[in-house]
Amino acid sequence: MKTFIFALAFAASFSAFAQDSDNYSEKKNNSKVYYTKGGNASLLSFAQVTRDGEEVSTIPRFTMFFNIGTNANVDLGNHLGLFAGLNLTNIGMITEETIVGTVKTDVFKYKQRVYALGVPVGIKIGDLRKFYVYGGAEAAYAINFNPFMPAVFAGFQTKSGFGLKVQYYLTDFLNPDFSENGVKPYANTESKIFFVTLGYNFGKK
Repeated sequence: MKTFIFALAFAASFSAFAQDSDNYSEKKNNSKVYYTKGGNASLLSFAQVTRDGEEVSTIPRFTMFFNIGTNANVDLGNHLGLFAGLNLTNIGMITEETIVGTVKTDVFKYKQRVYALGVPVGIKIGDLRKFYVYGGAEAAYAINFNPFMPAVFAGFQTKSGFGLKVQYYLTDFLNPDFSENGVKPYANTESKIFFVTLGYNFGKK
């Protein structure tokens, strides 16, 4: 049942973002810069976490809301383009912590998330009207945890509007320098995350 719900959610989110602006091909646009819907659709996130050198169990995290954005595009021809944008992305991770007691052992799930405001900059290569690949880097500012989270990403886009993107954050999701009441709960913790998303949309001229 959960698999069906996830698949349905992915399809719904993809449909929303796959409404690629074919109107761009119907309207003559003399400007070299054009703006399109972008951002990230549904996200499937993965994490790799270690604490004091020991690996911590993680669970893939799926989310639909709220991942929005826009892009400014400049096509330098039919096979090369540049873009920059502004995204709001819901990122996070789920860990499983084992607490060993004197009577029994309990397993707890910890869900941690943050909204990150990102500025991606990248390049598109290929047939920009049919199929192309793209890649770049993003400077993201997170509201909590580790404030600055730079990332790199790569993906592809097809004429039909279908696309896939993978993004990897270069810094720890959990800020090891965070302190509360003199205690640093994430000290000696490494926490890297990346996500896969469908429907990243640049539109077409």
